Amino acid sequence: MTVAEAETFWTALEGLPRPTLKELFADPARLDAYATVLDLPGGPIRFDWSKTHLSLEVEALLGSIAAAMDFEGRRAALIEGEKINNTEGRAAEHTAQRGIGKDTSVEEAAALHARMQMLVEAIHDGALGEVKSLIHIGIGGSALGPALAIDALTRDGAKVAVHVVSNIDGCALEAAMKACDPATTMIALASKTFTTTETITNALSALDWLRDGGVSDPYGRVIALTAAPEKAVEWGVDETRILPFSETVGGRYSLWSSIGFPVAIALGWQGFAEFLEGAAAIDRHFIDADMNENVVVRAAFADLYYTQVRACQTRAVFAYDERLALLPDYLQQLEMESNGKRVHADGTPLTRASAPVTWGGVGTDAQHAVFQLLHQGTHLIPVDFLAVKTQGHDLDPAHHEILLSNCFAQGAALMAGKSSEDGARAYPGDRPSATILCDDLNPATLGALIAFHEHRTFVSAAMLGINPFDQFGVELGKAIAKQIESGGGEGFDPSTEALLAAAGIGG
Repeated sequence: MTVAEAETFWTALEGLPRPTLKELFADPARLDAYATVLDLPGGPIRFDWSKTHLSLEVEALLGSIAAAMDFEGRRAALIEGEKINNTEGRAAEHTAQRGIGKDTSVEEAAALHARMQMLVEAIHDGALGEVKSLIHIGIGGSALGPALAIDALTRDGAKVAVHVVSNIDGCALEAAMKACDPATTMIALASKTFTTTETITNALSALDWLRDGGVSDPYGRVIALTAAPEKAVEWGVDETRILPFSETVGGRYSLWSSIGFPVAIALGWQGFAEFLEGAAAIDRHFIDADMNENVVVRAAFADLYYTQVRACQTRAVFAYDERLALLPDYLQQLEMESNGKRVHADGTPLTRASAPVTWGGVGTDAQHAVFQLLHQGTHLIPVDFLAVKTQGHDLDPAHHEILLSNCFAQGAALMAGKSSEDGARAYPGDRPSATILCDDLNPATLGALIAFHEHRTFVSAAMLGINPFDQFGVELGKAIAKQIESGGGEGFDPSTEALLAAAGIGG
């Protein structure tokens, strides 16, 4: 990668004229150029980036930056299973879980999926006794993905009711246990290293609950989802109840591996297979589509333009579908843990902004909470809208028509604005947004949406020379917490020491 060469193009990009969105729409071909419909396994998805400030000139310079940073080489290295996660000395092979990647890795993933399928179907067939509930215990990537998929896809019912618990706060686990019967509940314990403090602590309390509920062999009700199967065996899980996944699958990219076990339990194996296929379809588009027709690259180009040229520090995501309520939370970890870095992959300091802050919510709730700032505040904040054409309920269609009308109206209003002699009633307009409209929400569609955002995140990382697959920034706080837990919580700043004393923690 040649950061210095790329900097020349960044400087040129910053110096380009900045036509307004209205001026850009003077081109009658703009909509066709920037709104793309992909025919995917779960149904068509429309990716409309026409209300952003992308243009042929902007994209040409971003393409030059991509070439300077060897984006295509980095993409090939990702797919071919090279050790692209250089700081940890490993590959990043989440696409192999979807059948796209190095042959040996794809074969290994298929074998592990077959093992998971056997266990899922055995549970559904009653081979392990009556199972009505599953408490899935994990944190971060081991919980956010399963929670999103289950909330989005099982509102009409699930083969097994799944409760995802991540917080070490006992209130979270207690609420899940109150909703379940120990006699008909299994525990899924998801931890890549099988050492995560929050997960193991919650798991021990869940075992106590099973034991107190009359289960004679609590460990026999545990399914371990991990890249460290030997540690799961040492902890007490029978090796036949361990579903491993490769160390080359990162935590926030692990939903496609055995971390997706609760999704398969809830949907059935066919649903999980469709989820994988939807993601694989985006993989193929990302790999095969030309740069100027690649919806993933276009989205990342817009992200980089606003962060690097317009100095936007945040990006907002609003799901105009209650079933996608957890998607903004999921994207927060995916994007900020991946690209919230301060050094290049070679350890040299970044000279440009890294990831923006990703935040968002659910429409139309958010309209009555935060859209005031989006329309009239002093911050320029690019917005993504996500919506689904087919409603997810059996109520009067008026509900869905009003929902979609509000979604599309917000994008139109952000762009158009409205003048007024009364400054309090004036809207500046020229505020960018993008819209993703799915025909339907099903396992394949959700898989496609998540994979789209994974690759979008990767493109931004490649363009900035960042390693998006490590996360050392989360380690320091955890290390200090363990120091405090072990009784070594001394020598902190006066505020921290006073807080520990006030809470009765430590000496």
